[in-house]
Amino acid sequence: MSITAQDMVAAAKQQIKEIDSATAQSWLDNSLVLDVREPAEFAAGHLPGAVNIPRGLLEFKIDSHPDFQAKQNADIVVYCQTGGRSALATLALNQLGYEKAVSMAGGFKTWAESGLPLG
Repeated sequence: MSITAQDMVAAAKQQIKEIDSATAQSWLDNSLVLDVREPAEFAAGHLPGAVNIPRGLLEFKIDSHPDFQAKQNADIVVYCQTGGRSALATLALNQLGYEKAVSMAGGFKTWAESGLPLG
């Protein structure tokens, strides 16, 4: 029996911490912000101060990215468009030792619809 991408996301969400967009906004000044969407999505709008590392490259790029090198103990807010990729990315980050990484529930869509500031 195979599982779906949605099954994988649901399983990841049971193992990670999620925060809402209002909480994420309050964390912006003291956290790293990681956008795991594709570059074109990022270019169309993103959270203030966000760094873009697409989900498909995350495990390969995170340790060598200057903003994340030797920052396993940093607070990291991870987001995508609606929350699925960020849940999977947050689980991967937690497994790589970034234990304080959290996923923003609802993603960029919820952030933008709430009228929160864009970068």
